[in-house]
Amino acid sequence: MNTSRPNLGFGSELDDFEPTSWANSKPINASPKSERQATRQIAESVGFKSREPIAATGGETADVAYKIERRRRTGRNAQFNLKARPETIEAFCKIADKNGWGLGETLEYAVLALSKKP
Repeated sequence: MNTSRPNLGFGSELDDFEPTSWANSKPINASPKSERQATRQIAESVGFKSREPIAATGGETADVAYKIERRRRTGRNAQFNLKARPETIEAFCKIADKNGWGLGETLEYAVLALSKKP
């Protein structure tokens, strides 16, 4: 078996290659970075509204939209999966919605009510 590699014809160009000669060169069409305030003014002039909160200056309060926490911290951390008929699931969800309970809370009330029956 032949262990030598075939000549691909570009070995001499790689011998003259010097990557350090590229290190200090600047791009030909380099544009200076625009400042943050200039960018903001341009964006606002075309109708873009930033969602970032504006810091309070001079005693003014900032208009900050706080995230509404929709999850309740209940301590329920075990998952319980079961199959049921669609009408049963719908009735269960209606009970939960009617009382303003979460589904886990509704299950707890159902178990409590059923355990009290003789």
